[in-house]
Amino acid sequence: MTESDELDRMVAERACERLMVDYAWFIDSGVASRVADLFATNGRWEGADGSGMVGQAEIRAAFERREQLTRRQARHVITNVRIDVQPDGRATGTACLVQYRHDASSGPAIPPAPADHPKFVGDYFLTFLRTSTGWRIESLRFAIAFLRTKGPR
Repeated sequence: MTESDELDRMVAERACERLMVDYAWFIDSGVASRVADLFATNGRWEGADGSGMVGQAEIRAAFERREQLTRRQARHVITNVRIDVQPDGRATGTACLVQYRHDASSGPAIPPAPADHPKFVGDYFLTFLRTSTGWRIESLRFAIAFLRTKGPR
């Protein structure tokens, strides 16, 4: 691998990682509808419960509803990001998510929100696609590894 190839790989990895960071920041910062812009035109989103959306319009509509949920305060903490760039203009990625979340009983959530531990911890599985406008998420699937419960099980 040449130095130029290595630099191209690092730039692609960083672009894909930035998509993941922007995904979390948009949701947590009240502009969740912008998540759709991170996806390829026919991108796919799949939740831990098997629910899914295909295409930017469906993804935007769902995240517009999330944007309106002002009683919720959340932080999506993404870590252990791993991106593998393929030679065909695609990349795969995994990351861990730790989500802290508080839902106010009425009215908008007001910081600081109470949280003694995460709501859940899980894994993102992603594919990325290099498009004419830059890297985009082709597919995102989330799986829960740990889930907060209300009491001992």
